[in-house]
Amino acid sequence: MTQVPPLEETILRAICTILGDTDDGLTGREIGQLLQDCGLEDPLPSYTKRERLFEALHQRQRNDNAGNHVVAFVYKAMNPVRYIHEPHVFESRRSQLNQALAFAGFTLGKDGKFQQTSATHTLTDAQERAGKLYRELLTRKAHPDVLRFCQAELLQDNYFHAVFEATKSIADKIREKSSLTSDGNKLVDEAFGGNPPLLAFNTLQTETERSEHTGLMNLLKGLFGTFRNTTAHVPKIKWVIDEQDAVDMLTFTSLLHRRLDQCVRTRNSP
Repeated sequence: MTQVPPLEETILRAICTILGDTDDGLTGREIGQLLQDCGLEDPLPSYTKRERLFEALHQRQRNDNAGNHVVAFVYKAMNPVRYIHEPHVFESRRSQLNQALAFAGFTLGKDGKFQQTSATHTLTDAQERAGKLYRELLTRKAHPDVLRFCQAELLQDNYFHAVFEATKSIADKIREKSSLTSDGNKLVDEAFGGNPPLLAFNTLQTETERSEHTGLMNLLKGLFGTFRNTTAHVPKIKWVIDEQDAVDMLTFTSLLHRRLDQCVRTRNSP
């Protein structure tokens, strides 16, 4: 690797804050193992994860007068193989890191490797490079299946096709749970209609539960009628959806995914 100039302290701190985040970052054990794998000293093992990581990387960068070991650590921490079972975690961390790295003139590719680019000087530009729509959904803790099905579209801020792929992900989950093969409103009726329905959102024991089941069934139909059918048949240029509408719709889809995760099968397919 060619010599990498030392990263500014504020950028390095941002990287360590992301990778050492209390809830979504690396574990303390992972940090210790990665530092060892990179041949880096661990001078503050009892400190918070972000401070521990910052001190280790900052000390080595200062001694080397180069950022190569910082890059090497990020390579190991963001090796895609580590995230085979959690691809949404990889994309979440990559998106956040790219906001910080944009100020240093780097971006982290899907292969977990640095790519050089022009440095940005504003937060807005950094957010746009990282995929603003994707970041907003991460902030809202959107369901992982929403992020997984329309990942490419989200990272490109492609509102039209992100909406389209998200609605398709709902149909896919219903088919997976019901073993049915239809689509749209017909799929919803076959899966959630009837007495008893093939799939139920709750125990259907009370009037309130039966009303909730019917309401969620109608929300699914509304989703397909409003977005799936429209995006499938209307050219993108004639169906305009802005960022706010896309975020709200994808958040709504996230809610439906969570409820579908909880629904149970009550009988065999007809």
